Amino acid sequence: MAKSKKGKKGGVEIIALQCSECKRRNYTTKKNKKNIQGKLELKKYCSFDRKHTLHKETKVK
Repeated sequence: MAKSKKGKKGGVEIIALQCSECKRRNYTTKKNKKNIQGKLELKKYCSFDRKHTLHKETKVK
C-alpha cells in the first residue's frame, strides 16, 4: 500500500486575481507552478466596474 502525502507542499499554490482597473481582489484560484511559469492574466467580470476587465495574479494575504 502506498502512503498518502497529506500536508506535503506540492506544486500548486493559491493566488488572488486583482482587477487592473479598480485594483480590487475579486477572485481566488489555484495555480500549478510547474505548468504555468509566469504571472497569470485572465479576462474576468469585475462586479465593481460591471464589465469584463483584465485580472492579474497577486499573492493572497
